[in-house]
Amino acid sequence: MVHIKDGFHRLVRTVSVFQNIAVFLLLTHFCGGRSQEIGPPRSVMAMVGDDVVLPCQLDPSMNAVSMTLEWGRPDLDPRFVHVWHDGQELLTDQNEAYKGRTSVSIEKLKHGDMSLTLSTVKISDNGTYRCYTPKQSKEYFVELLVGAVSSPAISLAGIDKATRGVMLDCRSEGWYPEPEVLWLDGEGNLLSAGPPETVRGPDDLYTVSSRVTVEKRHSNSFTCRVQQKNTNQTRETHIQVPEDFFMAPSACTASIVFSVLFGLLFVLSVVLSVWKLKQSKIVSQPEMKTPTLQPLMEAEGIREHLMTEIKKMEEELEKKEEEQKDMTQVIGTLSELTKEQEKQREEEQKDMTQVVGTLSELTKELEEQREKLTDQMQKSERLVEENEKKVNSVEEEGDRTANRAQGYFKLKEILTETNWNLNERKKEQQLLHVNTGKLKKKTMDEVNRITEKKKKVENDMEQMKKQLEEIQRKLESERGGRK
Repeated sequence: MVHIKDGFHRLVRTVSVFQNIAVFLLLTHFCGGRSQEIGPPRSVMAMVGDDVVLPCQLDPSMNAVSMTLEWGRPDLDPRFVHVWHDGQELLTDQNEAYKGRTSVSIEKLKHGDMSLTLSTVKISDNGTYRCYTPKQSKEYFVELLVGAVSSPAISLAGIDKATRGVMLDCRSEGWYPEPEVLWLDGEGNLLSAGPPETVRGPDDLYTVSSRVTVEKRHSNSFTCRVQQKNTNQTRETHIQVPEDFFMAPSACTASIVFSVLFGLLFVLSVVLSVWKLKQSKIVSQPEMKTPTLQPLMEAEGIREHLMTEIKKMEEELEKKEEEQKDMTQVIGTLSELTKEQEKQREEEQKDMTQVVGTLSELTKELEEQREKLTDQMQKSERLVEENEKKVNSVEEEGDRTANRAQGYFKLKEILTETNWNLNERKKEQQLLHVNTGKLKKKTMDEVNRITEKKKKVENDMEQMKKQLEEIQRKLESERGGRK
C-alpha cells in the first residue's frame, strides 16, 4: 500500500513537471505565431532602488487567475521575467536577474489586472517589457525608464588672470541616463560655459563636471543645475561668491587711470570739434581774417602728450606685473631650498641622535664591565691573602713536625704557584680595567662632541628659518611699496 502511494506521488510530480514544460512550449509556440498588439507602449519611470508597477489590463475585463500570463523582455535570454499559470508562479526558465523581485496580485487578477510589481529597481531593468496572454493572443508593451540622481556640489577653482573673474567648478555623481549641466546667475539667466566632462563608471552611472568663469554682478549669486529631460529629474546647488574675490587692486587702479585719461581725451575731442566748427564759420565770412592754427597745434600736442603718458603707464603696469611674478618665483625657490635644507638637517639630526644613543648604550655596557672587573680583582686579592695564610700555617706546622716535611714542601709549592697565577691574573684585570676606563672616556668625549654638533645644527636651522622669514617680509614690503 505504501509503495502504491509513493508511486502515485511520483507520478503526480512527473505530470506537474511535464505540465510546466508544456506551458512553456505553448508560450513559445504562441509567441512565434501571430498576436495582436494593443496600442503603443506605455512609459513608466522609476528611480534606482524603488519599487515600480508595470501596468497591464485585459480588455474586456475578466478573471485571469486561472489563465496563463507571461511577462518578458524580448532583448533578454531567457526572456521570461514572470510567468503565471493556473493560479501559481512558474519559476522554470525565469531570468536570473529577476529572481525574487517580481510578483502579481491575485485580487487584481480576478478583475483582469495583470500588472507586474518589480521590486528594488536596477539600472539593468531599463527596457521594454511585454505582457502576453496566450488565451486571447493579445500583447501589451510597457517601457520602463530607470533613472538615478544626486545633488551637485560647487567649489571655487581660482581666479582667471585674463578676465579677473572667479572660476567655479560643479560636480555631480550617480546619474542615469546621462544628464546635462547648466549655469545660471542670480536673475536666472544662462551663463556661457564650456562643454561638461562626462565619465561613465563600472556601475553604469554617470559623473558630470563643468567649469564656468563668472564676473562681478549685482547679487554675485550663481546656480549649477543638473537635469535629465527623459526622467524629468533636476537637482541644483547655489553659491554666493564674496565680493572681495572679484577685487584686484592693480587692475582696479589701471582701470580708473584709463577711464580718467580716456575721459580727458573725449573732452579734448569735443573741444577740438567745437573749435573746428567755429573756425569753419569764420572762414565762410569774407571780411574776417583767417585765424591762427596755434591753438589747434597746442591741442594736438596735448593729445599726443596724453597718449604718450598712457603708453608709459601701460609699460609700468606690465613691468610691475613681471616684477611681482619674479618675486613670487623667488619666494617659491627660497621656500623649496629651505625645505630641502631642513630635510637634510632633520636627517642629520636623526643620524646623530642614533649615534648618541648607540654610544650611550656602549658607555653603559663599559661601565658594567668595569664594575665586574673590579669585583673580580677584589675576589682575586682575597684569594691571594687566603693562600698566603695557608702557606704560613703550613710552614709553622712543617717546623713542628719534621717527619712530614716533604708533604708540606709539596703543598707550599702548589700554593706558591697558585698565588703567582692569581697575581698574573690580577695584573691582566688591572690592565683591562685601565683600558676600559680609557675607552669609556673616549666614548663620552665622542658623545659630547656629537651632542654639541647636534645643538649647532639646530641653531643653524633656526637661523635659516629666521633669514627666510626676513627675506619674505622684505619682498612682501617691497611688493607692497611698488603697488
